Amino acid sequence: MNLVAYIDGASRGNPGESGIGIIIKDENRNIIDTISGYIGKATNNIAEYTALITCLKRVKELNLDSLTVYSDSELLVRQIQGKYKVRNARLKLLFENVRKLLNEVNFQFKIKHISREENQEADRLANTGIDNRSKIKFN
Repeated sequence: MNLVAYIDGASRGNPGESGIGIIIKDENRNIIDTISGYIGKATNNIAEYTALITCLKRVKELNLDSLTVYSDSELLVRQIQGKYKVRNARLKLLFENVRKLLNEVNFQFKIKHISREENQEADRLANTGIDNRSKIKFN
């Protein structure tokens, strides 16, 4: 099984009230899961990392061949790809968490940068999480 996921983190203020949004689709682009949630006060970059970590935890136990994650956060994508160094201490911890999760899975992983316009669904879910102050929900 090959899945794609669109992830986003939103922060109103930086730091500020933050949320995450995730859409997981099958190889035919049918939505198989959506995740929206409030993560409290955080920076936008922390919210982006939290969205990726939540996504990986959600699909970790599935019998996948591959997962391709799309994000509009250039920083997140380039750091995970190894193109940018992770300098921020808090982000280093989150980065290491991502690496640990990726070492525990048996599927091929790719992460790609997309424009904000291509990521509107995940952005909407992230903002809904903030608006509703709802804990992260798996649908």
